[in-house]
Amino acid sequence: MQTMKQYKDQLGREVVIPFPPRRIISVVPSQTELLFDLGLEAEVIGITKFCVHPEQWFRMKQRIGGTKQLQLEQILQLQPDLVIANKEENTAADIQYLMKHVPVWVSDIKNLNDALDMINCIGEITGTLQRAHEITHSISIKFSELLNQIKGTQKRPSAYFIWREPWMVAGGDTFINHLMGCCGLENVFAGTPRYPVVDIADLPATKCQLILLSSEPYPFKEQHITELSAVLPEAHILLVDGEMFSWYGSRLDKAADYLYRLWKDLCNCQ
Repeated sequence: MQTMKQYKDQLGREVVIPFPPRRIISVVPSQTELLFDLGLEAEVIGITKFCVHPEQWFRMKQRIGGTKQLQLEQILQLQPDLVIANKEENTAADIQYLMKHVPVWVSDIKNLNDALDMINCIGEITGTLQRAHEITHSISIKFSELLNQIKGTQKRPSAYFIWREPWMVAGGDTFINHLMGCCGLENVFAGTPRYPVVDIADLPATKCQLILLSSEPYPFKEQHITELSAVLPEAHILLVDGEMFSWYGSRLDKAADYLYRLWKDLCNCQ
């Protein structure tokens, strides 16, 4: 039997949700993977077309559109008792529409503490708090070890590209910017808006020493390294796994190890 409970989401909204929720739709890939790792196989009834982890859910679970183009009527037809969304990854119009009809819990992630709080909150909401605590404990230990390793080292001026045509980078006040700092990088665009468009001809003026080209949302390849090398020949340019820098669910447990290896590799290149 379900009882109605009230929870506060990361926008500060009070949301009344049946406990435990039995029909969950996730409209954020990293949070979908978290639900899997919390053991909510039967409860999750819908995911987006970008929820590629775990593979078995991507193949078997009903898809309800993309993160920014949700199939709203299809979602309502599934009669969810909980939709789990994110302020940045979903559009305000879609989420506000769903809020009129079903309980919607919205995350807002800008740093590691926000991510850990989100994991524990979803654990509490779904009745899987013990497992959520196990996940956040492991993530906390690994990131603490990572930060201890880089403590006192000089941060390398860096840029993290997320898009081409137009060229776009991760700016300040983003989760990516926070994780860059966790592996010893200083974002040269930290003082800009969240995802600014940049002119690559202006890169030399930033004194950027390292350029990271993300695998998502734009799938950068080797030819883009060549393209940017022509503009900034002295810089070290790398293709990196975008999931490790931008997924803020249970994948953070793997991200800590990935960022440590990246930091070690960069130290060896100096």
